[in-house]
Amino acid sequence: MTNKLRHSAAAHGTARSPALSADGASQRFQLMETFVRIVEAGNLSAAAAQLRTTQPTVSRRLQALERSLGVRLLQRSTHTMRLTVDGERCFKRAKELLASWASFEADVRGAQEEPEGMLRVAVPHAFGQHKLVEPLARYLNDHPRVSVEWLLQDDVRDFIANGIDCAIQVGEPNDPTVVAIRLSDVSRIVAAAPSLLEGSGPLDEPEQLAALPWLALRTYYRTELTLTHEETGEARRIQINPRLSTDNLYALRTAALLGTGVCASSAWLLADDLAAKRLVHLAPKWRAAALPVYLIYPHAQFYPSRLLRFIALMKQAVPIAIAGE
Repeated sequence: MTNKLRHSAAAHGTARSPALSADGASQRFQLMETFVRIVEAGNLSAAAAQLRTTQPTVSRRLQALERSLGVRLLQRSTHTMRLTVDGERCFKRAKELLASWASFEADVRGAQEEPEGMLRVAVPHAFGQHKLVEPLARYLNDHPRVSVEWLLQDDVRDFIANGIDCAIQVGEPNDPTVVAIRLSDVSRIVAAAPSLLEGSGPLDEPEQLAALPWLALRTYYRTELTLTHEETGEARRIQINPRLSTDNLYALRTAALLGTGVCASSAWLLADDLAAKRLVHLAPKWRAAALPVYLIYPHAQFYPSRLLRFIALMKQAVPIAIAGE
């Protein structure tokens, strides 16, 4: 940013003015960016981690901005930090100014700018290790100046505090402050190991499944499960008493393969095991409710091209990946 501001100042004849020098303007932008990151991250250490610098550096920048403006922006104690009245006003204006500058840069460079920089993406453990690595590799091949931090986590609580640009999430978003793009739906089926079914006849009806030992995926079902007939749309609810509960799809699949219990899981995850007859599809006309897959990211006035290109790719890749289950 320093060189761009220096060239801009020189072009307008302002480089000799101490108040409007390129270095001074660049420094003010850095101080404002640091202040905004401190507020959004909630503390100085988190802001330092996101800015890839040290906490003392962040503290010095905050103090420099306060001296420059002549006001106290934050009230800090050992355990708390809150904005002053002046700080609230400064935070709002600083965010607007930084967003306006970023938008201006994007307009000047044009929509065809080659993406660059770091993209931090949160993805569910199973999807992130299995279905989405191939499109991720394609994205990196297409954009060699972009680096990606691929974070395996099933739930994102705070985009800003964690420095996350976007996330792929299975299940309905419950945060009204994010943009949510529905990418596809994951079908779910009931399956078990053949060893668990020895001596049992055909299990075609939901009620026949209730008496079997069960595995629960705590994120989506615990003590009951609703199955819907794929042709008639009839829905039936069954009560289950799980022998094992987990929040991880891979642990659920492994326990099912070992004959520990019946599971209701994503069809794409079980497809190879069903084909190899390591698992048996139970009540094949009945399915648990499909789970929506969303790409979510926080609202902003400006989005860098590296994020926009990633969103465009995932809108195409995720439905294809799921359809290939």
